[in-house]
Parts: sequence; structure tokens; C-alpha cells
Amino acid sequence: MTSLQQNWYRKLLLSYFPIFLITITIIVFLSFIMFNEASREEAAKANGISTRFIMEDLDRSIHAIEMNVLNEVETSSLYSSYLFSTPSSDQNLMYSLVKRLRVLQTDNDMIESVYLYRHSDQSVLTTSGQSSLSSFPDRSFIEHAVKEHDYRGWSAVRSMTGLGENEPKQVISMYKNLPLPFGSQGLLVINVSMYRLEQMINPMTNDSVSFLNILDSSGELIFEASQTGEDNRAKEGKVLTMLQSEQLGWTFESGLRAGQLYAWVSVVSYIWVVIGFVTVVLAVIYIVYISRRNYQPIKAMMNRIESIQLNMPQAAKDELSVIDSALESLINRSMDYDKKQDENLQLQRSQLFMDLIGGQKHEEELQSRMSELTPMALPEQPVGYVMMLGEINDYSGFQDVHTARDQNVLKFALMNVFQELSRNAGFNSWLEWISGSRVGILIALPEVKDETRPALIHAAEECRGWVEEKLRLPLSFGLGSTVTGLHEIGASYRSASEALGHRLVMGDHGVLVGDELSKEDLSHLLPYLTEISELVKDFRLNNDGWRTRLQDMFVSFKEERLKDDIIRSLVNSMLQLLSREVGVLSGELRNQLSESKDHMLAGAATLEELQGRISDQLTETYRTYVALSETKSYRAMISEMKHYIEEHFEDPDLSLKHLSDRFQISGKYASYLFKMEYDMKFVDFLVQLRMKRAEELLAETEFSIQEIAEKIGYANAITFGRVFKRTAGVTPGDYRKLKMKPSPGMEPGS
Repeated sequence: MTSLQQNWYRKLLLSYFPIFLITITIIVFLSFIMFNEASREEAAKANGISTRFIMEDLDRSIHAIEMNVLNEVETSSLYSSYLFSTPSSDQNLMYSLVKRLRVLQTDNDMIESVYLYRHSDQSVLTTSGQSSLSSFPDRSFIEHAVKEHDYRGWSAVRSMTGLGENEPKQVISMYKNLPLPFGSQGLLVINVSMYRLEQMINPMTNDSVSFLNILDSSGELIFEASQTGEDNRAKEGKVLTMLQSEQLGWTFESGLRAGQLYAWVSVVSYIWVVIGFVTVVLAVIYIVYISRRNYQPIKAMMNRIESIQLNMPQAAKDELSVIDSALESLINRSMDYDKKQDENLQLQRSQLFMDLIGGQKHEEELQSRMSELTPMALPEQPVGYVMMLGEINDYSGFQDVHTARDQNVLKFALMNVFQELSRNAGFNSWLEWISGSRVGILIALPEVKDETRPALIHAAEECRGWVEEKLRLPLSFGLGSTVTGLHEIGASYRSASEALGHRLVMGDHGVLVGDELSKEDLSHLLPYLTEISELVKDFRLNNDGWRTRLQDMFVSFKEERLKDDIIRSLVNSMLQLLSREVGVLSGELRNQLSESKDHMLAGAATLEELQGRISDQLTETYRTYVALSETKSYRAMISEMKHYIEEHFEDPDLSLKHLSDRFQISGKYASYLFKMEYDMKFVDFLVQLRMKRAEELLAETEFSIQEIAEKIGYANAITFGRVFKRTAGVTPGDYRKLKMKPSPGMEPGS
């Protein structure tokens, strides 16, 4: 291990150098090759952005002028009124229009002038007044505009002398036919000053570094940007950007002044060389320093690893492999330990919860374990505890609908919902699933007030409503009595469990309170058994009074608040006794009651629902029972049954089951009636008929034994031969050889 520690420092120090030096060298040389091109591209990109900004800014300004003028014309009716008026019209109209033209001109300082030409009298209205076309200085432009009626763009740069002015000015102009959009009554002419456009562009350029030239559509220079006013064309460099304005048709060409780019690149190249050299020196110093500094912690880690016994591979090649193996071993041990700790803690909590509800008596021990294991925040001095139980009503249906994973998720959600609601109500709770369908909720009370129990009931009702609405999960809650010590929690649990045991009689009350229930008295059950016996008797004797007895019995269930288990047991006993009584008459009725019994008893949430299910089923059964009893005479039915057997004894499927289906009575009852009427069993009567027919066929026909067997209802000759020998004393073959005569016919009971 010591040799590994010595090697580590050398590896750490030397492993960086080759790749470091190669990388730095490549970067330095590539930087010289690529820097010039990158600088040119970046300069061209920056120059293009700047030129595009100037062009778009100029386009926006020109477009804004055009839109403002057009908006003025569209929104004011004075222009149309002027065009269609006569020279002798009211002068107020002309005065108002001149005033609006002045406002239009003064609102935008780039507008040199705006004037209105009326074609009807060839007059021009300017901000200075009205004049005829023949004396107007800009007459040539108006005449050209009248000829070019469809042109809608901006003109080339031109010289214009305003009314009352001597010096011509450079402008660009646009005219609009009035009335808008394609009228022929006149023109509105907009003149934008080139001088003001140049004054807008000059501040956005730096003529000491770059140049900007604006050319018209024919390629002639319109404007050269310059802040000093000097002619800088002799110093221009290569054009880097050339853009064309769609608004004006001008071409913007720009670039860097000759000598500026190369001087800048040269300076930056020298700076880059110095920075690269300094970086290499500092990197070497830093690597040596950091290697020395990192060596000591790694050495300390290796010494610590040597001092402990870990399950690590013995063939570790270097320190990093050893450290990695050691960390992996420690992490695995830590994870296993944490997992076991969590499992152990959960088991201890569950055991403590079960001890609490089981009624363990050692208060001091419970207090110690409670402070150590409980997951809820206990008040400093809890004055009381309450046990509440939550139960999923139709748990078997819950298991059928949801998978095991979904069941766990829903149970977890239920716990979180109640904890959140109890926390909002100011209670601290601890929840544990006691069984598959039942969750226990221990609540620590910081104080006991008159409104405490109503608040607990309200929290449970909120939880029940939320879960039934969102999760479609019907719940019931049982609230136990309030106790003062941990050793008394078992009594509160029993009280809550007792409350849940009265869920049927409590009806729609989702939260059942144990303190409000009377103690169970089993002596009251004896009258119920007598009442059940009388109910079944009335049912069997076709006495409609069984309905009243059933209703009175359920009323007594509710008044005496019997437990759910006792109610279900009494109802089950009634159904079993009734099934036996009606089963004597019809197996179908017995099966009907047996099959529907579980459905009637399971899943009923209230006593009224259970009563409704039982009443509906018994009414249907009673209707069938009365119909069978009143429409059939036993003696007539058994006589009909005898004739049916005599006509169909050759049918191999003839059996008691067949007769029970045919005559709507149980097979056992059919056998019983046959025996009572004819003093012989059904099977014996059937065999007698078949053997008599067999003797006739053996004596009078040439059919084979197998054919005779099939004709009288047997599947094969072996079974037929065995039965024939038992009754006739000889085999079918011997009977035919001896040419015995058939025995005389016999009637049942003879």
C-alpha cells in the first residue's frame, strides 16, 4: 500500500502534462490561424447589424410619415370637401385645411412641406395659402404626378424650391390621389427633407472606423455618412454589407475603413500571445500546487482505509481503485443499515400501536416508547386521547375492483387525507392499518372542550365525503370514548370498534360514536328466534302475514341497536330455515334462495337497504311458491309422472333430475312422492319397464344384444346384460336360446 501511495503523487503530477502541453500548443497555433477570419466575420456581422438597423430605422420613419398623412386624410372630411368645392366657396374651409396642413408639417420635423393640388381649378393649397399651378414653383412635379397617376412610391432625390423661397432644397416626395384611394380630383404631395434624413443617420455612424454610402436605384451616390462633413471616400475599405430598402429603393453599402481592421487584429494578436504565455506558466504552477495539495488528503484517506477491515477486492491497481471499492462497500453497508433501521422502526411503531389498542397497562413504559417512536407531534402536556376507527364498507368489492398495488395507493391516499384534515382542525393524529379494511387513528388532545368531539366528527365527515367523492370509496368511522392515559387507549379502541359494529342500525350516520350506544344484551335474541319460526310458518302456509312479521323484526333491530354481526346471523338463520321448507316443494326455489343469500347479506350499508333486498327476494320467492302450491295436486302430479315414465322409459336421459326439471319439483321430492304413492322406487319401476320390453324384443325380433340395449335406454350391452340377468336370472343370450316367453306385465305396487 505504501508503494501505491508514492506512485499516486507522480501519476497525479505527470499525467496532466502531455495532454496539457499538446492542447495548449494546438490552441495557440489555431488561434493565430482562425482569429483573423473570426475577427473579419464578427466585424462583418456587427457592421451588417448596424447597417440594417440604420436602414430599418429610416424605413420606419418614412413609413410613419406616410401613415400619419394618410390617417389625417382618411379621418378628416375637409380634404374631400375642398376637392369638390368651387373657388367661390366659403373661405373658412380653406383656412381650416391650411391649419391642418401646418399641424401635419410641424408634427414631424422631417417633413419639408405638404401641399394639396385641386384638379378642377388647377390650384395648389400650401401652408402659406392658395396659388395657381402656373405660378407654383413645384409645378413640374405636379404635372409629372398627374401623368403618372398609378405611381404610389417615393420619388428619387430631387431639388425643390418652396413657395416664397430662393434656395432649392433636396427632398424626396410622395403623392396620393384624392379622394383615397384612387380618386382623380386632386393630389396630396408630401416632401421629406434629405438634410433632416442625413442628420438622423450621421449620429448612428462612426466615420473614423466605418463608412456608409447610400445609393439610389440607378447606383448614383445619394448620401455619404460623415460626422465631420469631410470627404472620406478616399479612405474607404472593402464593402462588407450591402442592403436594399424596399420602402425607398435605396442601396445601403457599408464596411470598415482601410487599415482599421488589420491594425485592430494585429494589436489583439499580440495581446493574445502574451495572455497565452501567461496562461501556460500559471497552469503549470497551478498543477504542481494542486497536485501537492491533493496528495495529502488522499494519503490520509488511504491510511484510514488501511486501519479498517472492509470487504474489498485484493487486486486493486492504484489508490483510486482502492478508494472506490472502499466507498462502494461503505455505501452498501450504510444503505443496508438504513433500510433495516427503517424496517425496524416501522415494526416497533406498529407493535406500539397494537400494544396501545390492546390495553397495555404500564403507563411509564408506554410514555417512554411513545416519545421515542410516535410519528405524530405530541402536545407538551396531552390531556386526553381518542381512538377513531375507519373502515371500508364493501371491502370484498374493493378487492375485486382494484389490484393489490391500487389498493395500497388508495389506502395511502386515505391516510394522507385524514392526517391533513385533522391537522387543519388542530389535532395531531397517528394512523396505522389494523387489518385489510380497518385503519386505526390515534388522536392526542392538547385540551378537552365541549366542541372537541364535534370537531373530530366534522373532520371524519369531511374525510368520508372527500374520499367517497374523489376516490369512490364508501367509508364508515367509529369514534371511541375520550381517555386520559395511554394505558386507557384500549378502552377507547373497544368503544370505537363497538360503534362500527352497529353500522347497519345507524343508517346514514357515517361517523358512529361509541358513547351513544347501549350495551349489548343477548337475552333479547330469544324472541327473534321465535319470530323467525312464526314467519317461516306463515310463509309455508301461504299466509301473507309474514310480510308484517318481517317489517316488525327490522323495526326491532333498529330500536334495540343490535350489532351488525347479530343482525346478519339472525337473517341468515331465517333464510336457511325458509330454504329447507320451500325446498321440499321445489329444488329451484331452494337454489334460488341459497344463491341469493350471500348477495343479500353482503355489501348492505344500511339496515333499510338490507331490509329492501330481503323483502324483494322473499316476495319473488313467495309468488313462485304460492303458484306451485295452488296449481298442482300431488296425486294428479304423481299420476302424470307415472304416465310420462311409461311413455319415455326408452330415453337414456330419463332420471330423477329429468323429472324434477319436467315437473318443477326437486328430485328428492319426486322420489319421495313416487315411493309414497306406489310403494316402490322410481329406479325399480324404470328397470321393470325396460326389462319387460327387452324380453319382448329378445323373443320376437332378431335384433342384436347391443341394438336391444340401445332401444331400451342403455348405452352398451354390458350394462344391459348385467341388469337383465339380475332381474330375469339368465343372460339375454341364454334367454333368446331357451326361447322363453315374456313374463306378464306388472303394475306398480302389485
